[in-house]
Amino acid sequence: PRLEGRVVAVTGCTTGTGFVAARTCVRKGACVVLMLNRSSPRADNAVAALKEEAEKVGSSTVIDCIECDLQSFESVRAAAVIIKSRYDAVDVLCNNAGVMALEDYATGDGYDVQMQTNHLSHFVLTSELMPVLNKAAELRGDARVVNHSSIARRGGALEHKYFGKNGGNLGGNGSLVFIGAKWQRYHQSKLANVVFTMGLRDHLEKSGSRVIATVAAPGFAATNLQITTRQTGGMGPVSMKFMRFAQSAEDGTMPLLSAMFLPCNNGDFWEPSGTGRMIGPAKKFALEKQCLEPGARAMLWAASEDAKGSKFEA
Repeated sequence: PRLEGRVVAVTGCTTGTGFVAARTCVRKGACVVLMLNRSSPRADNAVAALKEEAEKVGSSTVIDCIECDLQSFESVRAAAVIIKSRYDAVDVLCNNAGVMALEDYATGDGYDVQMQTNHLSHFVLTSELMPVLNKAAELRGDARVVNHSSIARRGGALEHKYFGKNGGNLGGNGSLVFIGAKWQRYHQSKLANVVFTMGLRDHLEKSGSRVIATVAAPGFAATNLQITTRQTGGMGPVSMKFMRFAQSAEDGTMPLLSAMFLPCNNGDFWEPSGTGRMIGPAKKFALEKQCLEPGARAMLWAASEDAKGSKFEA
C-alpha cells in the first residue's frame, strides 16, 4: 500500500533487511522514515542512500536519523525522548535490529549482548514509544509494533537465566552452528522476539489499545549479519558455503514488510513459504508450541520489566 502521512521507525537499518524496509517506505511515499542506528560511517552511508533514493523516485519522505545504541538502555531512552519531542504519532515501530552468535560478554548494563540488543532494548523502546503509537492508532485506525525473529527461534524452551545480569557467564564461546553456546544465546533472543510479541498482543488487547503486535522471520537471506558473524567466529567457512542457497535481502524482507503493512490481526506471524520455510513468498503461519507457552510469556514479561526498571504501560 501507499504510505502517505505515515511515520515509520526502523531499528538497525544501515544494511540488510532493515535498509530494504526503510527504502521500501521511501518508495511507497511514507511521510517520515526514522532510522534508529548507532552512529557509524555505515549509518551515514545508509542515510545518504535513502535520500538519494527519495530524490530518484520523487518522494517527499523525510529521512530522520536518530542515534540509538541497543547495547545501552540510556541511549534507547534518549532516542525515545527525541522521537516523542519531534513526532506526535508513530504508525509503525519496526524492531528489526539484531546481532548473531556473538561472544559471551556483557553490555555496560550487565546483560548478555545478544539478549539486550535483540530483545531487551526493543522491549524498552516499545514501552517508551507507546504514547505515540497509541496516538497514531487513534488518528488513523492502525498502528503496529513489528518484531523480527528468525528460524533460530526453533529449539529449546525459553530460560530465565538469559534475561538477567549474567552477561559473560552464559556458556562461553562454543560456535558450532545452532548447537554451540554462542548460538544458544542467539536462539534464546530470537525465541524472545516471538514470545514478546505474544505478550504484547495480550497487554494491548487488555488495555483496549488499537495498536497491534506482529512478528516476522526472514528465512535464509543473504545479509551483512552472516558476514559479521563469520568475522566474530560464529560461522566457519563450511557454513558460509551454504550462503549460495540464500535468497536475496530483498526477498528476505518480504515477511517483515508484510507484517508491517499488509492486513494483519494482533499476533500474526509471517515467514517464507518455500522449502523449509527458508525461502519463497511470505505467508502467515502458526507459531510453534514453545513460542506460545503462557508460562514463558509471563516469565519474559516479568524479567524484561525488571531489566527496564518499571512496568510496561500499554
